[in-house]
Amino acid sequence: MLLLTWVTEFLILGFSETPQLQMLLFPAFLLLYMAALSGNLLIVVVIVSSPALHTPMYFFLVNLAMVDILCTSTILPKLLGSMMAGRTISYGGCIVQLFFFTWSLGAELLLFSAMAYDRYVAICWPLRYSALMDPRVCRLLAMAVWTVSLANTSVHTGLLLHLPFCHSNVVQHFFCEIPPLLKLSCAPTHLNEVMAFTADIILAVGNFSVIMLSYVCIMASILRIRSAAGKRRAFSTCSSHVLVVTLYYSTVIYTYIRPASRYSLDKDKVVSVIYTSVAPSLNPLIYSLRNTDVKVALRRLTQAFSH
Repeated sequence: MLLLTWVTEFLILGFSETPQLQMLLFPAFLLLYMAALSGNLLIVVVIVSSPALHTPMYFFLVNLAMVDILCTSTILPKLLGSMMAGRTISYGGCIVQLFFFTWSLGAELLLFSAMAYDRYVAICWPLRYSALMDPRVCRLLAMAVWTVSLANTSVHTGLLLHLPFCHSNVVQHFFCEIPPLLKLSCAPTHLNEVMAFTADIILAVGNFSVIMLSYVCIMASILRIRSAAGKRRAFSTCSSHVLVVTLYYSTVIYTYIRPASRYSLDKDKVVSVIYTSVAPSLNPLIYSLRNTDVKVALRRLTQAFSH
């Protein structure tokens, strides 16, 4: 049976009560949301409508785009609305936001590993690639990503539903996330923190280690490429991927590996912006729109619509 929750709505503190700063932040977050939404939707449309792009790499990129759309659409519309009007969110609305955000977060962490594995097999085992990454394997990997992340968010949301909130309803954040909500509970949160720490170790630290190991193997294979131009192109692609992955995982690990009592107001909000807003806006550019095959498919799609 769920414990009584005395708080019926939360006040999302946001970034600042200063109107001048709000005027600067609103267009910045609106731009990030429009970039993430349009960029990721474009990737989905281009890949789905181009048979030449129906390969494992682009299959995972479509899944990544869907995760980024889910993440930003869960957080940013409510944030933009709170900057223009009231900053309150109902208890139910807060739980729903936390559920879908945590689902998208876990899915993204797992997807980066699936994508790194795909690139590892393609570069290090090219002759066995079609056998190791056939459509059935890709579907199973994608299903595992969405199912494991769904189980993860269900556990965290379920544990949070058992906590009473009776001290304060002011969320020291710009959306409903686990660490700032745990600070508001008037019951012990040790189990919640242990589960968050465990999930962070497995989903973030574990996956990041696997990804870095796969990229070490990929770099070793690239060094054996005889063409200098080929080496430069491969290093350019891999370095941008490693940069985005490192930025994403380091901010997630930083946020979730500490107990809720160590959560700080301004610094942690800035860190959260990276994995909720900046990374989903950059992913289409880093992973897809710089790719020659995607550019060709986009040009053909544009020409088809113009005729």
